[in-house]
Amino acid sequence: MLDGGLALLSAAECAAEGVPFAREAGIPVSVGVLFGLIAGAVLLVRRKWPIAVVLVAIAVTPAEMGFLMGVVGLYTLASCELPRRVIGALSGMSLLGTAVVTFVRVRQDMARGDLTLGDWFLPFAAVTTSLGLTAPPVLLGLYVGARRRLMESLRERADSLERELQLLAERAEERAEWARNEERTRIAREMHDVVAHRVSLMVVHAAALQAVARKDPEKAVRNAALVGDMGRQALTELREMLGVLRAGGDAVRRPSGVPLAAVGEAAEAAASRAAQSRAAAEAGEGPCLSELEELVGQSAAAGMVVDLSVEGEVRSYPAEVEQTAYRVVQEALTNVHKHAAGAKTYVRLAHRVSEIAMQVENEPPPEPASASAAGLPSGGNGLVGMRERVVALGGVFVSGPTDAGGFRVSAVIPAA
Repeated sequence: MLDGGLALLSAAECAAEGVPFAREAGIPVSVGVLFGLIAGAVLLVRRKWPIAVVLVAIAVTPAEMGFLMGVVGLYTLASCELPRRVIGALSGMSLLGTAVVTFVRVRQDMARGDLTLGDWFLPFAAVTTSLGLTAPPVLLGLYVGARRRLMESLRERADSLERELQLLAERAEERAEWARNEERTRIAREMHDVVAHRVSLMVVHAAALQAVARKDPEKAVRNAALVGDMGRQALTELREMLGVLRAGGDAVRRPSGVPLAAVGEAAEAAASRAAQSRAAAEAGEGPCLSELEELVGQSAAAGMVVDLSVEGEVRSYPAEVEQTAYRVVQEALTNVHKHAAGAKTYVRLAHRVSEIAMQVENEPPPEPASASAAGLPSGGNGLVGMRERVVALGGVFVSGPTDAGGFRVSAVIPAA
């Protein structure tokens, strides 16, 4: 509608200016009017062919018509995505054409006596008229074109930022899901390590208590006391672990205020959940290598023949290293209770320069049926959990049957 209205006004202007042009050129008035209508209607295609509109405006400048077409054409030309040299060349042509026509017309008027000004007025009128009809539309078009390009650039950047934000949100969700899986795996491993050994010993002692309750009341009392102590220890360890988990859950809560900030905070909290829980566990009271003799003593009290040997200079290690070493020995002894009850077991611990090595090896059980005598279930996660713990610290874990018919579990963990 805007282009149509401008083209209509331009055609009307050029048609009106075609009347004096036809009289001066000595052609019929109808031809001049028709020429003006056709020339002015070119403004209808100013957005598609701005160069053609400016060229037509320059061409009809000697006929003193098309002023509106020239101004609008230069504005459209300057605001389009065209090379600056093209805009400069066409603007210069329009400026020169307007200056020459104005100079000639003013000189003719002065020669006829219509104007009685001095000679200085000729260049002044030519320059001011040409600049007044050329510079404002060109400058305004350059400004509008630059502003349009800036807005398009900002819009593209906003769209790009929105796509990047969406991608970050998807990645944050993936990281959160990975962190949740890691947390579930770690919790399952901790629960297995805490519960399996204590409960296995409790079941063994309960079976022994059932067997000697009538024959040896004193031994039955001792076994009952051991079962109670182990149950209390298992409950204590469970409470400590649940307290760490609850504290870790409270530590990562964040108020969901601003959506964009919440995405980053949620991703960071989810990705660091496992690390925070692990650090909290290390800060709390956990098993260490100094409790290894007590662990072996509990298995011996349950009827297992255990031989513990320690090599090298005893020293302290990082909490996570000592906990992993303790859990490996603990789970290996639990497996002996489950699958080789009554078998003689050898526990070896070696303190080396830059690593700590441990090995738990049991001989074949004295009776094939003793493996299930106490009715201990097996979840099948003990060896997997030990391997995950050792590999997470950069160590090496090996397990498998021996040539003599027993089973061996070996692990080497870096000291640092």
